[in-house]
Amino acid sequence: MSQGKLYHNPRCSKSRQTLELLKSRDINPEIILYLDAPPSEAELGKVIKMLGISPRELLRKKESEYKEQNLADDTLKDKEIIQAMVQFPRLIERPIFINDGKAAIGRPPENVLELI
Repeated sequence: MSQGKLYHNPRCSKSRQTLELLKSRDINPEIILYLDAPPSEAELGKVIKMLGISPRELLRKKESEYKEQNLADDTLKDKEIIQAMVQFPRLIERPIFINDGKAAIGRPPENVLELI
């Protein structure tokens, strides 16, 4: 069975809880420290497609970059939103667990259990 991938921020409590939950089930995903190595536009587009949501739904609206980049503007195209998340990866909601071509946001952490 695939061990999956986890877009992880070790400073985020939900991200740490999700990783611990996976490990408690003997799942050791590949850890992607997305703040250090942001995904490309293509990679992020694939993740959004696997999540089955719009790019806007993946935005962290309380981050300072959200206001600074005027991302509340509803005329922005999906591509522009994805570009902003690539440029400012703190805007990406976390954690994201990917397994067997499907993805889930670990908020709450138990959401990822549907993928194992």
